[in-house]
Amino acid sequence: MKKLIIFAVIIVVLFSALALITSAQNKQQSEGNPFGKSTLHPETIKQLEDPNYQNIILPEELYSALKLEEKVTVYFYSPTCEYCNLATPQIVSVAEELGTEVKMFNLLEFEQGWREYEIDGTPTLVHYENGRETARIDGLREREDYESFLGNN
Repeated sequence: MKKLIIFAVIIVVLFSALALITSAQNKQQSEGNPFGKSTLHPETIKQLEDPNYQNIILPEELYSALKLEEKVTVYFYSPTCEYCNLATPQIVSVAEELGTEVKMFNLLEFEQGWREYEIDGTPTLVHYENGRETARIDGLREREDYESFLGNN
């Protein structure tokens, strides 16, 4: 019986240590991130250094841009979305070729965006002018669709 208790205590201590180490690593990787959050989802952390995910827009920044009636194109995505992982390189490439700025809104980190911007699924590209939505495409598309959307907006 004593051996069983000792074994159980060792297991609990090991799992606790592993949880603390993982938490400390996530916090360290999250510090100074563009999302302004102290902790991030592990899938977001994986994208922090990815050049395709550098033009982040925060909820407050998007709200302000719309309130000021600025023109802005926003790519709503989730790091856990397999279709976003396929669409993102195409969207970023097309935007760079056209000289168009596309802001990226991470719905995994800022879930309120689903409701606030009526996003039904990811990936979704939305263009706003004068504080209002003027165009939208969603789902994984062909490169030509992204070229047309970004070229016209």
